[in-house]
Amino acid sequence: MAKQEDIEVVEEQVLYGRVLERGMYFGLLALVVTFFLYVSGILQPVIPLDVLSSYWSQNVHNYLVAINQDFLHHENLPTGWAWLKLLNRGDFVNFIGMAILSGISILCYLAIVPCLLRKKDYAYAAMCVLEVLILALAASGMISGGGH
Repeated sequence: MAKQEDIEVVEEQVLYGRVLERGMYFGLLALVVTFFLYVSGILQPVIPLDVLSSYWSQNVHNYLVAINQDFLHHENLPTGWAWLKLLNRGDFVNFIGMAILSGISILCYLAIVPCLLRKKDYAYAAMCVLEVLILALAASGMISGGGH
């Protein structure tokens, strides 16, 4: 069994970890700040806090139909990236931190590509670029999997 000091950590692992750590702290800070904006009432929510619990028992589709019918009155349900249009509302501004935490892996992969190219490790660099493309396409909603 290798000792802790015998384990070699390569440059791209350290860089990936550093970007991941900073992104995680930034995402958590965003969650705390936006949650404060929500619960303090500085940003008014779409659903008033006093009636929020009445929606908790619904599945996602019924919830979206209900809040659209009761509060938003939009032509289409707020699905996918429609939350970006609602960032002025307290219950949707919280999504910023979640989006940061969800997308930090993309930044981590992008950060190590130059390092891999300097090392002439083209196979791993290509895999990182492909991973970024796949994650970006999945986040965009252009590709999906599962039963949705």
